[in-house]
Amino acid sequence: MLRLRPYKPCDAEAITSWIKDETTFYRWSAGKYEKYPVTAEDMNAFYDANAFSDSFFEMTAFDGDGVAGHLIMRFPDENKKMVRFGFIIVDDGRRGKGYGRQMLQLAIKYAFEILMADRITLGVFEDNIPAYRCYQSVGFQETGRIERYRIAGEEWKCKELELLRPDRCGE
Repeated sequence: MLRLRPYKPCDAEAITSWIKDETTFYRWSAGKYEKYPVTAEDMNAFYDANAFSDSFFEMTAFDGDGVAGHLIMRFPDENKKMVRFGFIIVDDGRRGKGYGRQMLQLAIKYAFEILMADRITLGVFEDNIPAYRCYQSVGFQETGRIERYRIAGEEWKCKELELLRPDRCGE
């Protein structure tokens, strides 16, 4: 059974080991990290910079076999009614087996029930079809907004997705 808990610095070794190439790195980080390959130390330093924020939550998914996935949740503004998911990744040896869906379902429940969000958003690069399908499978829908990133000398298009609190659908 998959569970979700706050990230621990010791999780970084496993998480960074899943990022085996630059495409995966950029899909995961959207250029927020300065260099590839990202190390456990880089990851922990990045999170240490947000350690005293009440708007930034690093989470780890795990089961009896260990760390299975990771994501962050953050409030992008002071209103704290919208939560943004990011740095979503699943153990590359477990992809395609429902772990991403389970992790997202746990994170959605946390965002709506604990953080009391009205809306959850995330971005997905248009060429990342498996991630896009996973996000759709838990209810995320396109907003129609596309953001453009300059990554590795190319333009990457990122689709904005959202999920509304179930009692707010249609608003």
